Amino acid sequence: MSRAQISALVLGVGGFGALVAATASNEWKVTTRASSVITATWVYQGLWMNCAGYIQACRGLMIAAVSLGFFGSIFALFGMKCTKVGGSDKAKAKIACLAGIVFILSGLCSMTGCSLYANKITTEFFDPLYVEQKYELGAALFIGWAGASLCIIGGVIFCFSISDNNTKTPRMGYTYNGATSVLSSRTKYHGGEDFKTTNPPKQFDKNAYV
Repeated sequence: MSRAQISALVLGVGGFGALVAATASNEWKVTTRASSVITATWVYQGLWMNCAGYIQACRGLMIAAVSLGFFGSIFALFGMKCTKVGGSDKAKAKIACLAGIVFILSGLCSMTGCSLYANKITTEFFDPLYVEQKYELGAALFIGWAGASLCIIGGVIFCFSISDNNTKTPRMGYTYNGATSVLSSRTKYHGGEDFKTTNPPKQFDKNAYV
């Protein structure tokens, strides 16, 4: 079991949970402290209390982030080496890479949605001509940013885990025996010459022909 994949799964699933909590929360913006001191009440608003254009865009981005995080979690479970589903190691590596890409997209959607919402709040807060109720950044925005960061980091680790699998796969080696065969034939040839030279020449007596 790869430790990198376990870390990526924990980060991705944790980020997905944070995105769900941020999307369902009503604390995306809260009234400023100055107005709260006067009225002695704090007013919170979330994504589901207003139908403004930018809020609908942020709502769509957060729904997309939650959906992608859900599918990324499923793909991550199928791509883990410890599970028996998903096929061979090569197929699991591809599924893990897909899970990483989905987690990264989920984090980018959440980061974009939270940043758009925060930009609208800060623009209205520092606008001197804006006379309506001003708000500050709520806790849900920070939870959404944290969840997006976890999803992106987990997705990057999942994508890099493929390189670890490729480096650990054994490679088939091919041996070339041509040089050794030539050397062995030369050795045998020289050995034969030495054998011939080491044998003493036969001496024939003149009486042998009689």
